[in-house]
Amino acid sequence: MVCQLGAESYGLDISSVYEIIRFQACTAVPASPPFVDGVINLRGLIIPVMDMASRFGQSRSETTKSTRIIVAGTNGVRVGLVVDAVTEVLMVSEDEVEPTPEVASGYDAAYIRGIAKLGEELVILLDLGALFGEREVQARAA
Repeated sequence: MVCQLGAESYGLDISSVYEIIRFQACTAVPASPPFVDGVINLRGLIIPVMDMASRFGQSRSETTKSTRIIVAGTNGVRVGLVVDAVTEVLMVSEDEVEPTPEVASGYDAAYIRGIAKLGEELVILLDLGALFGEREVQARAA
């Protein structure tokens, strides 16, 4: 699944996505990391919601009619990911994926699985397990 953050395209493994919902206000959680907007009640489940732009060190985008929350799960945890838009669901073959370039392969970029070349467009493929690894799970639990 491809989503937008600003001018960049990011890809998530569709098997980790539970649903995509319209943006809704969150209940703030005191002392949470800056990229955590808060929590929402989704049919009885309390879901932490994270602003992906903030998570990647970008400035937050203005909320529009296209803003969505992607409810995804990894490592037994469901999270809501705020993105500017969800654009498409597509199949990407392994031969369309390049490894993460050396310049972007530091600790903070460990959540990048690779970069897909789709015609002229480049899509940064995210590894949700790494993106919300042990450190982030502990931060959400605090």
